[in-house]
Amino acid sequence: MYNSKIIGLGKYVPENVVTNHDLSKIMDTNDEWITERTGIKERRWVKDGSGDTTATMGVKAAQQAINRAGIDKNDIDFIIFATLSPDYYFPGPGVQVQQALDIKTVGALDVRNQCSGFVYAISVADNFIKTGMYKNILVIGSELHSHGLDKTTRGRGVSVIFGDGAGAAVLTREKDNSKGILSTHLHSQGQHAEELALIAPGMGKRWVNDIIKDNNPDDESYFPYMNGQFVFKNAVVRFSEVIMEGLQTNNLDKEQIDMLIPHQANLRIAQFIQKKFGLNNDQVFNNIQKYGNTTAASIPIALCEAWEEGKIKEGNTVVLAAFGSGFTWGSAIIKW
Repeated sequence: MYNSKIIGLGKYVPENVVTNHDLSKIMDTNDEWITERTGIKERRWVKDGSGDTTATMGVKAAQQAINRAGIDKNDIDFIIFATLSPDYYFPGPGVQVQQALDIKTVGALDVRNQCSGFVYAISVADNFIKTGMYKNILVIGSELHSHGLDKTTRGRGVSVIFGDGAGAAVLTREKDNSKGILSTHLHSQGQHAEELALIAPGMGKRWVNDIIKDNNPDDESYFPYMNGQFVFKNAVVRFSEVIMEGLQTNNLDKEQIDMLIPHQANLRIAQFIQKKFGLNNDQVFNNIQKYGNTTAASIPIALCEAWEEGKIKEGNTVVLAAFGSGFTWGSAIIKW
């Protein structure tokens, strides 16, 4: 049985930088308010007419990851695409990547697990490779939030948080079971699903027909809703639990973490976890200050940047951890 290992990383973010000061011009907010609550100073939002979509951003990140992996695009056996913001309601963007990269007719799977989407996708890829079913798998996390946000004072509690971007990884077989992805751990708690959700359009409650029929300008069901304090309280608990679960499974101590890449949801959450595990600033990578919360893209973008900056080296123990809508959460323990 094989392990899987990451051999290529890539990222893409739109050129358009939106600062907290920029937002203060369109809603009742300011830099101090946003920074204090989230740690975010700026984010990237796709400009109309730029050509950037969830799929095209994913393709750009994927091309970089494949090039860095040193393999041909047709060496890819399978594609997994994590997103909550697909270009179409269906089909998902996995097949768009297959077409855009002109890869042979491999399978394409879409993962709808929001903030934990990339960790879930990595887990699926890891297990496909471990069983010997596939050799090289392309995993993408990409999000285009900005076109679906309520950019008014009414929506400021959510809209100031989210940004656009994409990250990608290429996984391949590793015969040495002491290297690569050592384990992944996935959880969910659906009783809190509506504490962080976008209700419409959805077949169960409000489909497009209902929205058009009512034509209600005050209908907020098609904008994201988040119970911020409740999400925060649950996140810090679940982050800690799932990181410890991964460490204990692999007989590792928290002192052996070389790099923690948390989902970039809120800088205060990451700082809370850093303090709880006694990690220094060199052991935790945060870039939410620059990009905001890019949901399924946040971990691969951060992982790619940490690697580019030389903060992840061969032999390092790297921990990925995420918590988000669903509620779903997970972790991955990697020996680089």
